[in-house]
Amino acid sequence: MTKSAAAAEPKDKLTRTERKDLTRNSLLQAALALMGEGRSFTSLGIREIAREAAMVPNAFYRHFRNTDELGLELVEEMGIALRRLLRDARQTGATDTDIVRRSVQVYHQYVIDNRLLFLFVSSERSGGSRILRMAIRNEVTHFTNEMAQDFRRLGAYRDLSTASLQMVCGLIVTTMLAAAPEILDLPPDQPLLEAEMTENFVKQLQVVLLGASMWRESKRPAALG
Repeated sequence: MTKSAAAAEPKDKLTRTERKDLTRNSLLQAALALMGEGRSFTSLGIREIAREAAMVPNAFYRHFRNTDELGLELVEEMGIALRRLLRDARQTGATDTDIVRRSVQVYHQYVIDNRLLFLFVSSERSGGSRILRMAIRNEVTHFTNEMAQDFRRLGAYRDLSTASLQMVCGLIVTTMLAAAPEILDLPPDQPLLEAEMTENFVKQLQVVLLGASMWRESKRPAALG
């Protein structure tokens, strides 16, 4: 049963595991809701998160040791879900252009659907808790490595070394992360602006991939003397 389905069921009909997941998810959503009011994650206290989730503070400690641990759960949740969606978008049977465009569309929709989660990640990526900054960097590394592995599987950029291919994928991931605030700032009900932004995003990634296709590995210079 999914979390949303569990939430729709009366609590007395849920299993112990489902009740635990429901409570845990309520705390995560409470933290996001508070940040949606303009609060920074580092300013949130355990008591107010619990209060927002309609729980007593002790309920928080049954799921998380501190707010950083809750933040780590949010980072992991985003990473797992988004990596799966983008991995599916990179499946075989499409041209490079199709893969780029489909990946951009999937990413754009995920950012829109998870606005508060991306506001949290964008904020913590450059500030806040060092623990969360490191966790976000680790997720970026996971994205980069998975993308490089998929390119190898698809037979793309065969002439690139593993290090160079990972560098290219790192540029793509960085470009995607940089696009998130622009996506979130897009005025609602502006399909032309959205289409223009999406097309510009696709072109940015195509430029990176074009550069990758033309990249030639530099040879180590001969020793002097």
